[in-house]
Amino acid sequence: MYLNCKTWFSLRYGTIRTSELVGLARNNGITSLALTNINATTDAWTFVLECQEAGIKPILGLECRNGAAFKYVLLARNMEGWRHINQFLSHHLQQNILFPDKAPFMPHTFVIYGWGARTPDSLEAHELTGIRQREINKLFRFDTRKYAHKLVILQPLTFQDAEKHELHTVLRAVDNNLLISQLPPGEAAGADECFMPPWQLLNCFQELPHIVRNTLLVMDQCEIYLPPGRQLNKKCFTHSPQADRDLLRDLAFEGMEYRYGPHHAEARERVEKELNIIDHHQFNAYFLITWDIVRFAKHRDFFHVGRGSGANSIVAYCLGITDVDPISLNLYFERFLNPYRSSPPDFDIDFSWRDRDEVTRYIFRKYTSDHTALLGTVSTFQTNSIVRELGKVYGLPKREIDKILENPYQVTLGGDNIHQRIIRFGKMLVEDSRGKSKPFPNQLSIHAGGILISEAPIFQHCTTHMPPKGFPTAQLDMHMAEAIGLHKFDILSQRGLGHIRNTLDYVRENRGITIHLNDFHNRAFFMEDEAVKNNLKTVNTIGCFYIESPAMRQLLQKLRCEDYLTLVAASSIIRPGVAQAGMMRQYVYNYNHPNEVKYLHPVMEELMKETFGVMVYQEDVIRVAHHFADLDLADADILRRAMAGKYRGLNNFEKIRQQFFNNCARLGRDPAVSEEVWRQISSFANFSFSKAHSASFAVESYQSLYLKTHFPAEFMVAVINNFGGFYNRELYFRELQKTGVTLHPPCMNNSEYATRITGNDVYTGFIHVDSLEQAFIENALRERAANGPYASLENFTERTHPKPEQLEILVRIGAFKFTGHTKKQLLWKSSALLKLSGHEDDKPRLFREPSRNWDLPALSYHRHEDAFDEIELLGFPLCSPFDVLQHDQQRYLPVSALKDHQGQQVKMLGYFVCLKHVYTSKNEPMCFGTFLDSKGDFLDTVHFPDSIRKYPFMKGGFYILEGKVTEEFGVYTLDVGYMRKIGYFEDQPALKAAM
Repeated sequence: MYLNCKTWFSLRYGTIRTSELVGLARNNGITSLALTNINATTDAWTFVLECQEAGIKPILGLECRNGAAFKYVLLARNMEGWRHINQFLSHHLQQNILFPDKAPFMPHTFVIYGWGARTPDSLEAHELTGIRQREINKLFRFDTRKYAHKLVILQPLTFQDAEKHELHTVLRAVDNNLLISQLPPGEAAGADECFMPPWQLLNCFQELPHIVRNTLLVMDQCEIYLPPGRQLNKKCFTHSPQADRDLLRDLAFEGMEYRYGPHHAEARERVEKELNIIDHHQFNAYFLITWDIVRFAKHRDFFHVGRGSGANSIVAYCLGITDVDPISLNLYFERFLNPYRSSPPDFDIDFSWRDRDEVTRYIFRKYTSDHTALLGTVSTFQTNSIVRELGKVYGLPKREIDKILENPYQVTLGGDNIHQRIIRFGKMLVEDSRGKSKPFPNQLSIHAGGILISEAPIFQHCTTHMPPKGFPTAQLDMHMAEAIGLHKFDILSQRGLGHIRNTLDYVRENRGITIHLNDFHNRAFFMEDEAVKNNLKTVNTIGCFYIESPAMRQLLQKLRCEDYLTLVAASSIIRPGVAQAGMMRQYVYNYNHPNEVKYLHPVMEELMKETFGVMVYQEDVIRVAHHFADLDLADADILRRAMAGKYRGLNNFEKIRQQFFNNCARLGRDPAVSEEVWRQISSFANFSFSKAHSASFAVESYQSLYLKTHFPAEFMVAVINNFGGFYNRELYFRELQKTGVTLHPPCMNNSEYATRITGNDVYTGFIHVDSLEQAFIENALRERAANGPYASLENFTERTHPKPEQLEILVRIGAFKFTGHTKKQLLWKSSALLKLSGHEDDKPRLFREPSRNWDLPALSYHRHEDAFDEIELLGFPLCSPFDVLQHDQQRYLPVSALKDHQGQQVKMLGYFVCLKHVYTSKNEPMCFGTFLDSKGDFLDTVHFPDSIRKYPFMKGGFYILEGKVTEEFGVYTLDVGYMRKIGYFEDQPALKAAM
């Protein structure tokens, strides 16, 4: 009888969580239930799985609405009907068109109209009319028995009770961006759309048993199922499984000879082993599709990095999917794919953010949009944003909303009823009934990089919509897709690869040097380079992926890192879980004092010598379980997954635990040692990081560092044009200046929209100039390309007709420096030129008139003016800020002298770079700062709670810093006890006032 149930995935409408809906049905003895969300099928399979677990027959459908106007309910009679419903909804969502008043015929579906929408005589065989409890009185004098086969109960379920009805009304006001008092009646559901127990609903229709019977008959005809052991991904890359198997084998051994040579017995044996497991699980197509994506990227000269647990696979390495050698790093294939795993492996393929969309388009072209979709996700309401939204619908001014946000859960704020309502409804939207964080879905979004490629049409599984990204996107999140057997391909983007891709282009264009991608995917190409090793050891890493942050720079200094294995370890122990557990410090200590390391057992020494007795990777768990306790590798990986909370087979876990200790006893291990090994595994597995992930990161770090080492200017321009990395753009311009180039402000005759390098000259891009209109400057650049450089300011205004404020910006930033006039002279000229310009200039001329000679007055100039124009328009000066600072800088200690003042109180002058906020064990705020000194060296500072409370940061600029010099493993920092921000004219108040 429940043919029209909605959950919270009827976004900003329904209030019932999917599990709560199924729970209501189970607790009330309901044996069949239909889910019909409004224009959405997002939680359809969650609903099906929950129903199956609860012993309830699930029915899938859809409620179609144009805005608030109800049109009809669609019910799927079977999986074919479900496909047609998804296809119908996808068409309307992607084309952004309204639903027709009459639903088109869809095979294997029912259409249920509201009472009065269609006459019973006009209904087709698959069409029905729904009767709500409040509409029963409209059946007076209507022959319901004659049309009994066309009538069903259609009692909507939108919210649980009266309180949730209020929440529903609030959500409708939020959705319409209206005050609650302004919400039109038709925008919200009536109070009768709450849950009605079966006995109550039957009582309402006790005089109409034939309608009840027909409703149950319709529900009996609906059947949705999920086959067990399902794999819904595309099954074949070629025309058959056999051909897939043969192609993958040929490619793997061809790649093996390229990577290892033809006579590497260990590699050949491992390739054979992996191919057998891959084929046993029928994952050949998954590997081949990934290989094909990488092949396309290489054909287009797109740089890529294959990372993630896929780097554990030698087949992936031989196919060129990853550049991590699992043999040299002793990586276990079982960490990636063990014989007990039923889901496909997980490849993360990174591309430049400029290239990824073309790779995605290729995938959609090759596998068709009927079988392919971006993976969706759902963004949820968050506390601050929902309090602001609720404040608006209740008409509160901003200051009152801010007051609530200061104490979001203090329900006694002034005793104000509106405040209390906002807090009450806000909590409902972010917490469940037990007070646990479980926020309401707010709107559909897109997964960071997941793509689904289905064997059946994608509509068999889900609806798709068309977000601004421009690709069909599934109304299905990652977890539900995996639950039904549809596994994603991760096609990701990152700016670090943009740095590499652009640098290769700039090096070719500026130096005439071509670096081939195949060479660049060869690790020895950059890892054995002595100059690269030196830059790594001296931590000259700004701009390089994953190794440029203050924390990573300090860690690399403490390790004196100059080789790949140490960098792989650093990439893992820097992770928050490992660091917070104290293992990062333990590793650094053991690394610097290897003779002090004590191992629990000779086997543990053999296993953990590479990491100095500290478990660093997830693979360490597998290795210890395998070699110390003689568990086979598949069971060892299950143990690792179980300890990390990623495995639900508790009985199997207990069985493996018992096997661990039984094997230890059989091998004669000391019980106390076995217990300690188990404890260490247990404590580490929860936050460990995959060695394959770290190795992938380290490969890309090396690739970036190679380019920074040998082509530093081109590399830094690439970093700038990819909008940086960890730091703000100013620091990258500072790093660019260290390479010895001549840095110019934006120039109307030499700059492009992005920053441009030509020889030893770098011209700042117009993209960095604040308030400069992109369309205007791009038009001016096109004019220059078509008709040659601009001869003068007059020539520029004649050809481009700039707005006064746009021309002023260009003059002030120095874009007309080539004219030989000062900015003030040009500004004097520009005002007159713009007055003289008119529509006559739009007409084509056979000859250009010579520029007028202007008699300009002598105007004063101060060397600070350019710097302050740049600060206003770029956000920073192109020269060193220390050159602008009017302050005695000689009295401050430089960073290079810190090592001579360990434990002493010193005074330093720093230019702010960045800040990291953390909390102490007592939940008190503290932070770590990063500054530059006048020589461009980094100063790292620590601000403990007392210090930051007394001397808070005041945005960017110069700070006088006083404190104690501390040292840890050769890294010097300043524990700040006093801090004061100073201005550019600190020593010249008169000049400061004049400026």
